[in-house]
Amino acid sequence: VTLHLNPISSVHIHQKPLVFLLNSPLPLVWKLKTERLAPGIRRVFFVSLGSVVQFEKGNFSLSAETEEKVFAEKNEQLLQWAQKEYGAVTSFTELKISRNIYIKVGE
Repeated sequence: VTLHLNPISSVHIHQKPLVFLLNSPLPLVWKLKTERLAPGIRRVFFVSLGSVVQFEKGNFSLSAETEEKVFAEKNEQLLQWAQKEYGAVTSFTELKISRNIYIKVGE
């Protein structure tokens, strides 16, 4: 699955930390394609067991962290964990089948 990350239109270059919970019932290869995300900013990708994140060429991967995690089975439990751990959830998407996911990051 390719994860496309771009800032919202009012943000020229996104310069804040990001955390993603990438959950799947089967192990996946998450391919990251990014535009206008500042280098050197902490970005964390939690993935379900057996899954990996592949970064594009460049220095984005130097400040990104990937960690395998056992996620809660129900979405409500996963959201509660994220809110407790990080204080807020700004976006949640559930898809049954997809090859591409487009996410706008920003305020």
